[in-house]
Amino acid sequence: MSALVPAPGTDRPLTGAQKVALILMQMETERAAEVMKQFSELEAEEISAEIVRMRRVDDETVDRTLGEFHRLTRTGRTSRRGGKETALGLLEASFGAERAAGVMDRLASNLAGQSFEFLDDAEPGQVIALLEGELPQTIALVLAHLKPAQASAVLAGVDERVRTDVAQAFATMGTATPEAVGIVAGVLRSRAGAVVSPRESVEVVGGIAPLVEIINRSDVATEKAVLDGLEARDPELAEDIRSRMLTFEDIVKLESRDIQQVLRGIDSKILATAMKGASVAVVETIRANVSERNRELLDDELQSMGPVRVSQVEEARAEVVRSVRELEAQGVITVHRAEEDELVD
Repeated sequence: MSALVPAPGTDRPLTGAQKVALILMQMETERAAEVMKQFSELEAEEISAEIVRMRRVDDETVDRTLGEFHRLTRTGRTSRRGGKETALGLLEASFGAERAAGVMDRLASNLAGQSFEFLDDAEPGQVIALLEGELPQTIALVLAHLKPAQASAVLAGVDERVRTDVAQAFATMGTATPEAVGIVAGVLRSRAGAVVSPRESVEVVGGIAPLVEIINRSDVATEKAVLDGLEARDPELAEDIRSRMLTFEDIVKLESRDIQQVLRGIDSKILATAMKGASVAVVETIRANVSERNRELLDDELQSMGPVRVSQVEEARAEVVRSVRELEAQGVITVHRAEEDELVD
């Protein structure tokens, strides 16, 4: 296809996914589903994302795009509405309700935070300053739109008197309406002096899973403060969060090749500190997955180390966990959690 068609509202050419999205938006759902089935699920997700973003497109852009398809005509293709419902209906017709829901969940996650994208490059201190004096529910909503690493740094800097309130609000958050997200984003943007208008918001929810991801990326002090605060307020919630968190001991659940990937980037002194007081299974797993030379270095470190503060051990283990999380996020390794390991006869 030609790349001469300008994207809606801009001078940039349409991408391939945008052109496909425009064509499918002109078709009846059943026929469009037949076309969608020819794409991989990943491609369908990208196309669906464009359908959600476009909603309505001007006639001239649609007509120019249709003109590129020599075997297509515009007859009977008067509907030009995109949006979430259009994308979901098309995906359900193409892949079935269950797979469609999975694609839309990933899509919502990918699109999440676009109203707050003006904060992407902001320093954690700047975000904290913007949120000063806001309600815990508002701070939680903003954290839900930030990347986990950035959200961790912000959570660590939130006034400790409201940090537990924020964590609880995040873990119990329901669906945020586009209107609510837009209002909060607008206020913060005006404070920040941003001049870029937000893209359309999508449903974004907090909940335990994303909170766990944020806590896993936090330093030991923040992790302890948040969990201790929740323990005092809502023991069941705190226990649920703890049960889902990745721990240093979980390294034994990894495949050998994944363990080797993790250990490759850890300094031997830090690793030896993390191993102090660990179970025999954890120690042997680590020793079995390093080279003979590194094994000797670890043994020497452990023998010469002597007593170590608990806080030092916790921080060393947290560094190993952060490495696991980063490699998992990059797709380099796979972490098998308990609920994923159940087998069906």
